[in-house]
Amino acid sequence: MLTITIVKSIEDFQNIATLANIIWREHYIPIIGLPQVNYMLEKFQSVNAIAEQVTNGFEYFVLQYNKVPVGYICIKKEAKALFLSKFYILREYRGKKIGKAALVFIEEKSKVYDLNKIRLTVNINNINSIKAYESLGFKKVRPVVIDIGNGFVMDDFEMEKGL
Repeated sequence: MLTITIVKSIEDFQNIATLANIIWREHYIPIIGLPQVNYMLEKFQSVNAIAEQVTNGFEYFVLQYNKVPVGYICIKKEAKALFLSKFYILREYRGKKIGKAALVFIEEKSKVYDLNKIRLTVNINNINSIKAYESLGFKKVRPVVIDIGNGFVMDDFEMEKGL
């Protein structure tokens, strides 16, 4: 059974950073390489980075399956959409409808915030995730390339889902 809990403390931030370290290394090294994965984990998914994001309006939630932390999501309310910043599930728990259940939660958050669409960005070479998002009703909107420093870029598609 899926349980979604809000992240509130430094201990929670550490749990998410640990999950990120596992998920990102197994998933992203073949897509963007180890140097960029290491850089992005420190820049975006370290305890300090998560704490800073939370102070800037991002909300993190831990996904638990049978009381085991198996992933996390991060959202931010924007003027016209709910931005789904992070959506990660451990490999061995994919295919158990956790993603679909988490998306229902995200859609409910959008409604609470009186927003009628969800947007996200996904690496253009992350084919399986793109297919998964499309199966959940997301459509590609445009390519987005962002310089994240240290000689790295995020080469993404922006995707949206209307509610």
